[in-house]
Amino acid sequence: MTAQAPDSELQLTTASPEETMRTGEALGRLLPPGSVVCLRGNLGSGKTCLTQGIGRGLGVCGGIHSPTFVFINEHPHCSAGPCLYHVDLYRIHDEADVLALGLEEYMYGDGVTVIEWAERAEDLMPPDCLWVSLRYVDEHTRHLTFEANGASYAHVLANLRRELASTDGEA
Repeated sequence: MTAQAPDSELQLTTASPEETMRTGEALGRLLPPGSVVCLRGNLGSGKTCLTQGIGRGLGVCGGIHSPTFVFINEHPHCSAGPCLYHVDLYRIHDEADVLALGLEEYMYGDGVTVIEWAERAEDLMPPDCLWVSLRYVDEHTRHLTFEANGASYAHVLANLRRELASTDGEA
């Protein structure tokens, strides 16, 4: 994994789905309740893989799959931590559809909300959130850009940067 990092941005390249998932797992361990992570990227760019890692880092129970046909899946924590609310806006046609989902109740709740295809409702996203852009490079390689909106997310990125650097040092 290679990384570059200004203060509120972190760019990295993962070389396998497992590495993308481990990056998500590291992020999941750092996200406090009430966090909102907005994912954008084409089909096959690794959004669900990253979300699976976030869920693992949060300690949620059960498997995580793309909720494309139900829009929102709730994944409870296995013991005593925040739930993961996994949202997929791929089939959303306009912002009225998003409002009808009651997305704000999730985003301003006590769980961690991860939203795939968040750019489809960008105007409805909270001002403080973490945007992650994923780009398909080749069959295994993905480029990820993390953008922190707000001081708390800049702090999460600083911690993620440190954790990923220490993990790279162990390899």
